[in-house]
Amino acid sequence: MLFFQIGVMSFGGGLLGWLYREVVERRAWLRDMDFLGGLTLAQVMPGINVTNLGIYVGSRLRGAPGAMAAVVGILSGPFVICIGMAMVYAQIQQITGATEFMQGVAAAAVGLFLSVGIKSIRKNIRSWQFVILIAIVVLVGIMQVPMVPVVLVLAPLSVAIAWFTRDQKTGKSSDE
Repeated sequence: MLFFQIGVMSFGGGLLGWLYREVVERRAWLRDMDFLGGLTLAQVMPGINVTNLGIYVGSRLRGAPGAMAAVVGILSGPFVICIGMAMVYAQIQQITGATEFMQGVAAAAVGLFLSVGIKSIRKNIRSWQFVILIAIVVLVGIMQVPMVPVVLVLAPLSVAIAWFTRDQKTGKSSDE
């Protein structure tokens, strides 16, 4: 039941903390070090960390049937919710103007996302960081240069600039 609750309530993150509290602190199914070892394994394995950790916990508690129960618990709720939402969307789509309404909602969501990004940039980014950001956008987005070489060149450059522009007394950047 715990893994079903986690699957259904898995909106926006924080699930590993919730899983830790339930598995280690409240129910004492695993010791702290066992949980952290499972978390490390879950992060190394391909897939979603919470699902991988659920497999680990289920396996430690009840073997293969426990791992299967954890996976079914985590995935069955979201599966049913997504199917239900798809059915509702199929019905809504038939209403006159619904497609345009959904496009408007999507545009508003993009606008809100961009607004938060722009406000964050205005408050937190320094002039040299903005130059690095624009360089990444131009090189990767426009000129189609592969991401790895761009990061291999610009990341050390960014670290070096940050290092040399910091204030020796406070350790903070001189741009702050």
